[in-house]
Amino acid sequence: HVQLVESGGGSVPAGGSLTISCEASADTFSGHCMGWFRQGAGKQREGVAVISAGGYGRPTPTYSDSVKGRLTISRDNAKNTVYLQMHDLQRQDTAMYYCAARRTCVTGPLNHFLWNVWGQGTQVTV
Repeated sequence: HVQLVESGGGSVPAGGSLTISCEASADTFSGHCMGWFRQGAGKQREGVAVISAGGYGRPTPTYSDSVKGRLTISRDNAKNTVYLQMHDLQRQDTAMYYCAARRTCVTGPLNHFLWNVWGQGTQVTV
């Protein structure tokens, strides 16, 4: 059973940068697709970035169009941790950011209904 703990959220000025982290508790992290989702006040949860496990190749990221070019997802399998680097943050990026895990990224990677393991979230305010 994979458990996820996010950290690194906070308040930043518009145009600023922030990196948030998510540490998994189980050894199965290295075999899981990992993702970042966000939910603003009164809004639906949306997928922003996911990254495949990598297997025999390099982990492959996927981004939503709304964040492409400003957010970068990465993972460190040795530390069981996935990161989200955020640059040029804008007010519309204000949200609770959630880390999630699932066995595969293949189907609907940014569809939050298809993810079954979630962290508690970390707040980002711009």
